[in-house]
Formats: sequence, C-alpha cells, structure tokens
Amino acid sequence: MGLISALYEWKLKDAIKKQDVPKYIVLAIAESDVLADNNYDKLNSFAAWCKEIGANAVTIYISIIEVDAELSKKICSKLSAEIPFALCGITPNINVITRGDKGIKKHAGEGMALDISLGYSGKYELTRSIKEIMAQVENGKLNPEDINEEVIESYLLFKSEPDIVIRAGGKRLTDFLIWQSVYSELYFTDVNWLDFRKVDFLRVIRDFQKRQRRFGR
Repeated sequence: MGLISALYEWKLKDAIKKQDVPKYIVLAIAESDVLADNNYDKLNSFAAWCKEIGANAVTIYISIIEVDAELSKKICSKLSAEIPFALCGITPNINVITRGDKGIKKHAGEGMALDISLGYSGKYELTRSIKEIMAQVENGKLNPEDINEEVIESYLLFKSEPDIVIRAGGKRLTDFLIWQSVYSELYFTDVNWLDFRKVDFLRVIRDFQKRQRRFGR
C-alpha cells in the first residue's frame, strides 16, 4: 500500500463514528468471485473489517448459479467445508446455510455472528415460506384471515433486518433478503470483489453514516 493510500485509509477510519456503525451487515457476492479466491483471503479480510468496526452480525450471501444440479451441489459442499475453516480465526460463531436447512443455529457465547448463505435466495425463501403457510391452512392450524406481515415473517428463515446490504461489483439488486431488506441501506461497490480493499469498505461505512435513514417514512 502506498503512503497516500495509507494516509487516506487512516483518515477514513478516524472519521468513522463508532456509535453510528451498522450492527448488521450483509454482503452479496457471486460464486465465481469466491471460487477465484482459492484461500478465501478476501472473505477473511471482510469479516475482520466488520469485526473491527464493531458489527454484531454479518451475513455473506453467495449466489449459486443453478445450471447443473450436481455441479451446484458440489460447489455448495466445497464452500460449506472450506469457508468456516478459513474464517474461524475471526469468530467462532460461524454458520453455513444451504437450501436444505430449516433453521439457523444460535451460537452460545460472545463474538460476532457470521452466517454464510449458499444459494438461499430471497425468492426461494419466500416461496418456501408460502408453502409452509399454505400447509398450515390446509391442516386447519391457521386461518387465512389471520395471515399478516407478522405471520409471514415468522416463517422466514432469516429473522433480522440488515442495516446495510453491500452488493459487490454489481449494479442490480441482489436476490437475497427480499422481505427483510426493504428498509435497509443499499450500497453498490465501484470495484469488483477481488479488488475490494479496506479503504473501499471504510467508504461504505462512511457513506452509511452520512445517510439519513427513514425506514419507509
């Protein structure tokens, strides 16, 4: 890192107000970005940066292209086994979520919660929730008139609403947390994931702190 870049990074870090940092951060990247980083160094750095600023929870969504079912399964298996091992030095509270999961483990003890969502898209989550609600209606455990926002939210896998969703190297909305991120701040990075640096991360946090959140009001 050059001297000018180092000074700029220091200036950004110094300008960030600790009391206004996002507590729940979501990062959306593609499987190709992760597979191109064989040692997961970038993911490790991102998690460390989030922990450094004081985030309580981080979810990393990795989109999986559903072209070949068997290949997608192999990719998920590879990432499920390797990512927790690569990031365990940042926090012990790591959980991997795939489409076969019906819940997210709650970790005991202190430490930043880090969830890795592999292909568990927002469309899939909503579709699955609707099916489960319909099943409850069919067996008489739920009346259609009682279905409201609270009921729908109770069937979603991800319960929390992120403060900010970072879309790395893309200009379109990501298919993740469609329901939960309706009032979240969105940030689209100017650089691709593999070129994403700490100074870029600090820009995201500084930008978040400058925004006036209205939560739909």
